[in-house]
Amino acid sequence: MRTERVLRDYIFSRWRLYLMAVLFIVTGNIIQSFYPRLLGQFTDRLQAKELTHALIVDYSLLLLAVGVLYGLLGGLGQYVVMRLGRQFEFHTRRRLFAHFTTLSERFYSKNGVGKMLSYVMNDVTAVRESISMGINQTTNATILILSAFAMMLLSGIPFHLIIVCILPLIFIPWIVTRFGPVIRTRSRTVQESISRATESAEEQFGGIRVTKKFAVEPIMINRFGAAVDTIRDNQLKLVRVSSMFQALIPFLGALSLVITIVYGGYLTIHGRITLGDFVALTLYIRMMINPLQAIGNVINTMQRSRASLERIGDLLSLKGDIREADHAKAISFERAAIEVNGLTFRYPDTDRPALEDIHLRVEPGRTLGILGKTGSGKTTLMKLLLRVYDPPKGTILIGGEDILDLKLESLRDQIAYVPQEGFLFSTTIRENIAFYRRDLELGPVEEAARQAQIHESIQEFPEQFETKLGERGITLSGGQRQRTSLARGLIKHSPIIILDDSVSAVDAVTEKSIIEAIRRERRNKTTLLIAHRISALKHADEIIVLDEGRIVQRGTHEQLLKQSGLYADLHAIQEEGSRDEADK
Repeated sequence: MRTERVLRDYIFSRWRLYLMAVLFIVTGNIIQSFYPRLLGQFTDRLQAKELTHALIVDYSLLLLAVGVLYGLLGGLGQYVVMRLGRQFEFHTRRRLFAHFTTLSERFYSKNGVGKMLSYVMNDVTAVRESISMGINQTTNATILILSAFAMMLLSGIPFHLIIVCILPLIFIPWIVTRFGPVIRTRSRTVQESISRATESAEEQFGGIRVTKKFAVEPIMINRFGAAVDTIRDNQLKLVRVSSMFQALIPFLGALSLVITIVYGGYLTIHGRITLGDFVALTLYIRMMINPLQAIGNVINTMQRSRASLERIGDLLSLKGDIREADHAKAISFERAAIEVNGLTFRYPDTDRPALEDIHLRVEPGRTLGILGKTGSGKTTLMKLLLRVYDPPKGTILIGGEDILDLKLESLRDQIAYVPQEGFLFSTTIRENIAFYRRDLELGPVEEAARQAQIHESIQEFPEQFETKLGERGITLSGGQRQRTSLARGLIKHSPIIILDDSVSAVDAVTEKSIIEAIRRERRNKTTLLIAHRISALKHADEIIVLDEGRIVQRGTHEQLLKQSGLYADLHAIQEEGSRDEADK
């Protein structure tokens, strides 16, 4: 089962270190188990008036040696286990992040950032705490109990007395089987409610500026408060069960101690066991109570972490929708034609086609303009070209190769994609532009910025290209963010570039300068240009007009203006808007 493998694979890969740590802990606890026996012997000699100064020194040194060796060995073993637990945390978080990169857009459309953060932070920490504490305390407890039981037998304490004293402890396995599944189920419910609250918090923080501008803080507080209340209610349900579970085990241990004092004291008074045996027996039973309580804590924690481990296992078992074929090939083109043959595509869980019967061919070095209303399928076509979703086999070819037969990294390396809302990271402008290749010198970065008409704006910042941007590039205006994202795409120098309405936030003059720079710098490279403004498409070698997923018009700018239809209508509306703007 994948759930066990997450932990088992890690522990098995480091079994020598875990074995060494367990041996240290075991040896330390075996040494500690001599403490009651030595004290019992000391008591008997004290009662028999056999003690001398030399014996007192000997017993003192022996007891000191027991304490020192137990502390050193036990502490060293616990250090190794705790260190391995931290390494598990580091290893698993890296593994989860790497796994996130393999999942498709469909996964991210259904799962928010907060939920993924909950996996990486809360669930991994819960598992790490359980294996660190679990190995330490379980080994300590198990060896102490076994050692105490063995030493009681070796000390000559009557067997029937030992059995009577530990009789209440027999009920512990029943308590574990009764409460364990309930704790695990309620723990998973708590973790899922924490995920939802983390997701809500991430969304609220991301939208805090909108919240303040609309003065709806009370609504947002109540919305987040509802998520927190759910956590509280689920936590209280868990606490009730786990508290009862943790109280029962110490109670049974205390009951064993009471039986020991009453029955053992009775046998001591009547001379059936020595006072030293009684003292040793009492200490051994007392020694067993703490481990039993620790076992209760471990079981409680393990049941909680089991819920987190199940969530991590479930996540790692997910496979991305986009997978490479066994025979996938790597490609590298200087010039590549794009062919789309009879493409019809529906998004998962929908019946209506997003694209229907699309046929087109873009020759190497040519520019294709794509126009259409919102929801007409423009971005869907680009997502299919990039294999964000898989198109039907044989419907999209680059350089004569079906993109389903190509390695994903190789395919996407041939394409520079610039979306309308380019995501900028909280790092410097230079690193954002050189995102594809962080080792680039400043010269190519500046050249890309000039082509995107953002260079002059960057020069106005005190630190220029080393200016650090805020979250999602909040330091920049909308147009500046879009042009910075465009510079990131231009610096890639791929044989194919997709501009997905990526100049929509700039004025007409800047747009014209950007389009001219792109035409000049990419003369021999293929360009797919999506735009709502016809002014950005005029220079295209061919323009297609999409409406409800179908190509309803195609031709050059001049040819389309001569036809009645959506293109001419949009052109007329935009021209009228431009004249109105000029008259103001």
